Amino acid sequence: MASKEEHLAKLLEPAITALGCELWGLEYVVGGAKKTLRIYIDKPEGVVLEDCEKVSRQVSSVLDVEDPVAGEYTLEVSSPGMDRPLYTLAQYARFTGEAVSLRLRAPFDGRRNFKGLLQGIEGEDVVLVVDDEELLLPIESIEKANIVPHF
Repeated sequence: MASKEEHLAKLLEPAITALGCELWGLEYVVGGAKKTLRIYIDKPEGVVLEDCEKVSRQVSSVLDVEDPVAGEYTLEVSSPGMDRPLYTLAQYARFTGEAVSLRLRAPFDGRRNFKGLLQGIEGEDVVLVVDDEELLLPIESIEKANIVPHF
């Protein structure tokens, strides 16, 4: 069965793409009575405030008609930023050579948090070099991953 995020992404991606943006990622966060739908969009030339406004209006209309989220929620639309989250194997492949920090769903070698150099992907695994050791981490085991910005 598809997760809530997968269902929402399938529902909203066509509207976002029609506005010339890429659906980079989506997070549906429930904290007690508070719900937040966070949508990250991207464009080759970069995202500006007007892009976020257009996507927010269009997505709101789709959500009003389809009503996939029960009750009240907060909708946030933004660019992925410099510390962009990574969600798909294609995104990991795109950022090969970058430093990333990631958290696993369950411990691996007694650790859940890793920071290292992204070497790419192998099949369904993300290849990460941490302290000169190459790790193969199944994408399903990664809870959260972000690019580490360098200034």
